Amino acid sequence: MSYPNQQPQQPRPGPMPGGFRPGPPPGGPRPGGFQPAAPSYAPQSRPVQSQPAQAQAPSQVTEGMLDGSETTGHPAVDAVLQSLANAATLAPADQLAEYEAAHQVLQETLASIDR
Repeated sequence: MSYPNQQPQQPRPGPMPGGFRPGPPPGGPRPGGFQPAAPSYAPQSRPVQSQPAQAQAPSQVTEGMLDGSETTGHPAVDAVLQSLANAATLAPADQLAEYEAAHQVLQETLASIDR
């Protein structure tokens, strides 16, 4: 059935690429809503340690590992680390897929080492 002044129906737009983005809550923001805590910049007089210094494991992450110039010695792990570094430039939905793929490759690599 058609009405005399009915406009031709246009296709409705689908969801935006990149996944779902929640909108504001119904009725607008609530009074006294989210208020982030003020950052604390006061220097501490001495560092607080939860464990004695000799019990803490030394950090093995170096600056070279963070910028990708150093390798782990395992080609599959190196490729995964490079893909994770490149994932920072992707859209959030694509980052998720990249992280899941990296997780799968690392699981398979660890499983092959155990054999």
